[in-house]
Amino acid sequence: MSDIRERFGVSVTKFTSLLLAVFLLTFGILASSAEAQRQKHKRAHAVAPTNVYPMQEGFVDANGVMIYYKTVGRGAPLLIVHGGPGESHDYFLPYLLPLARTNKLILIDERGSGKSSKLEDASGYTVENMVEDVEAVRVALGLGKISLMGHSYGGALAQAYALKYQKNLTHLILASTWSSTIEMNKVLLRIKEKMAPELRERIDKLEAAGLFGKGRDFEKNRYTAEYIIAAWGEGYFPYLYQNRPDPNYDPVAGGNISWDLYREMWGSHGEYVIDGNLASVEYTDRLATIKVPTLIFAGDHDECDPSLSRAMQEKIAGSKMVVIPKAGHLTFIDQPALVVKTVDDFVHGR
Repeated sequence: MSDIRERFGVSVTKFTSLLLAVFLLTFGILASSAEAQRQKHKRAHAVAPTNVYPMQEGFVDANGVMIYYKTVGRGAPLLIVHGGPGESHDYFLPYLLPLARTNKLILIDERGSGKSSKLEDASGYTVENMVEDVEAVRVALGLGKISLMGHSYGGALAQAYALKYQKNLTHLILASTWSSTIEMNKVLLRIKEKMAPELRERIDKLEAAGLFGKGRDFEKNRYTAEYIIAAWGEGYFPYLYQNRPDPNYDPVAGGNISWDLYREMWGSHGEYVIDGNLASVEYTDRLATIKVPTLIFAGDHDECDPSLSRAMQEKIAGSKMVVIPKAGHLTFIDQPALVVKTVDDFVHGR
């Protein structure tokens, strides 16, 4: 009997030890798993550093055209459309980046421009089609109501969008732009008339001879370097910059644009007349239908003369107009801090 108890006692002791070991191992595994879950939850809900602004980019298939977009920043959405026509969003950066501190910036390349799809048929480059592209981006990215800012040609595009889709806007910002091509052509003619006679005669001679199909084979589908330097360099430069002329400005390098788009929309007869399909931009008499808060600004030496901004301001009830001092067409380069503050204060009601 004692042998049995001894054997039984030993068996109980071993069983107890084994059970304890299993319990401790299981507890350790569970505790480790719980701690891992706590750390995972902590990481998932950690607040991102306030000085980090991740950037996202991609493409939206807008009515069969791939539209490039870039987003950066925090806050309500502010979608910005560029000028040209045929430029890209690149010229806004880095000057408008401070707006990302308080706004979610969405920058796009319009159809045919920058990284967006090029069209085989240039007749598809119209303001109306680009309005639908902007709307497709807004919907695809789930932006809801947006503030929309357009610069130069982009301002004409922004007006066209507002005239059709203002229900989707919280704010409208029209920067260095025009609402009437007839009036814009008058401004361009005045710029030409104010030139030094030698420069004007040189430009007139080049335009009279025809601007395309000239020069070497690789130049024939764009302006020649001679015309670019005369028109964009010598002619436009005083209306592009005032306070902070870009020391790297190179008019010939600036000719890296979408030329088939440019000719379709601006026209083929030079820089001082718009006679492409942008002749359809005659919005002034329709602007009274725009009811969203609107900011209009231009440089005091702008290619898009401040008189064009005043014409828009007079039609849009309650709109605000600002003339940026010591600034040309690229106000955000000449006066970056002032432009950023003007835009940011407006969209945030300050």
